Amino acid sequence: MQNLIRRTFALALFIIAFSLLWASNRQGLLLPATDRHISIPDELTVPLQLRATYNESMIHFQYRWPAERPHVIHDALRFENGEWVRYGETSAEPELYGLHEDRVAMMVDDGSVPEFGRYGGFITIGSRLDGFTDGLTTEDVEAHPYFGKVRGQDAATKYLPATRTDPADWGAVQPEERLAQLRKAGYFIDLWHWRSNRGGPIGVADDQVVAESRDGDDGSSAWFTNWDSEKKQPKFMFDPAKAGYASLTWDDVLNGTFPLDSIHHLHVDTMLPFDPNYAWKEDDTLPRRALRNPLGSRADIHATKKWDNGYWTVTMSRALDTGNPLDDKAFHVGGNYAIAVSMHRNATGRRWHYVSLPIALGLGRAAEMQAVPFTGVTPQWEHNWHEVTLFYPGQVNWPLLTSKAHAGAERITLGVPVKSYHNPDQLAHYGVEIEYADEILAQWRLTLIVGLLLFFAIGFTLLRNLNNYKK
Repeated sequence: MQNLIRRTFALALFIIAFSLLWASNRQGLLLPATDRHISIPDELTVPLQLRATYNESMIHFQYRWPAERPHVIHDALRFENGEWVRYGETSAEPELYGLHEDRVAMMVDDGSVPEFGRYGGFITIGSRLDGFTDGLTTEDVEAHPYFGKVRGQDAATKYLPATRTDPADWGAVQPEERLAQLRKAGYFIDLWHWRSNRGGPIGVADDQVVAESRDGDDGSSAWFTNWDSEKKQPKFMFDPAKAGYASLTWDDVLNGTFPLDSIHHLHVDTMLPFDPNYAWKEDDTLPRRALRNPLGSRADIHATKKWDNGYWTVTMSRALDTGNPLDDKAFHVGGNYAIAVSMHRNATGRRWHYVSLPIALGLGRAAEMQAVPFTGVTPQWEHNWHEVTLFYPGQVNWPLLTSKAHAGAERITLGVPVKSYHNPDQLAHYGVEIEYADEILAQWRLTLIVGLLLFFAIGFTLLRNLNNYKK
């Protein structure tokens, strides 16, 4: 009877262990979890080519990266059953209808933010930012006495660590007097931001800055929202005399079948005030973003673009010194700078992008990447590309990297650059691990329990057989 009980006990352990193995093996870990703002791209790394050139007054950066198709409309208004309906809101997954613009952005520093040259854009990613699983809500941000009440923000955006009394706390902002001191000392990141819809069609990029938050430079942006909330209709339509039509068609917008050199943007040169009495048809579609000429420091960057044979090529150009020292980093011959690039494609937005590690840029000075001088007005672009690997960063943030939870935190304290011990492939997989940290930990615990059950079951069986053999 005792032998039967022992055999039954051993068999039960085996059955429980294998059942757990089977159940966990069938689940899979890396499934989309849009309710937690998690969506892992099919490709964790993407190649990008970069080069720079300058003359006595201007500097030009050129970027080239693969894109299966160009996405040049950010969101849209579709005429349905007598009403205008919005499409294209940002989600964790690629936008369902492809209504999210392609983008490339570049952060620039002149050494005033020394951590940036060693760790790149990671230093701008604080805790609980917009799009994170535990991100602050719109209500949280709007209730903040400075960001919500004074600045009118509705989302938690990038920031630099020294702009907080506690770098791990998005809301612990320094007093405004201290923020002004930091900005005057050059403690900010210059952000160049090209968007295929919100600026691209009129040849401009958005000049932005990262300090206590990510914001536009002084002045006004190149776009506004084409929507009259009181009348529940667009504010503007295409001018048929200039565009050849009053609206786009939904099928063309959905499939991207309109020619890229056709008029598909609303601007003072292409639009008229919206006429509700026009003979609107089902599926007529208008851009929800209309363009205007940017003003002030925010208008400093000009841009050209071309999509051809599965690749975007974008050039951003700006004066070496814009005369806006509180918004822009000035370039000088003989200077050394740190830059980092990010890119959105495949109708993704917010944090679902690819980023680079920091790149050292030299103007007439030895560096990882050289900006090549030219004479005349127009760059010739005859020099070689600098090859860059962009990677998906996940929800890795600066408070995490500098905490005890990160094995490399001591190296960061010592100022060891990230490139000396990590490469883009490793960081991409690390980003995925952070996204699914809870699931991975749960799976580890389950595997440990299964292993212990198998160990006891096998050990118990062997021990009983050994005792029987001795007898």
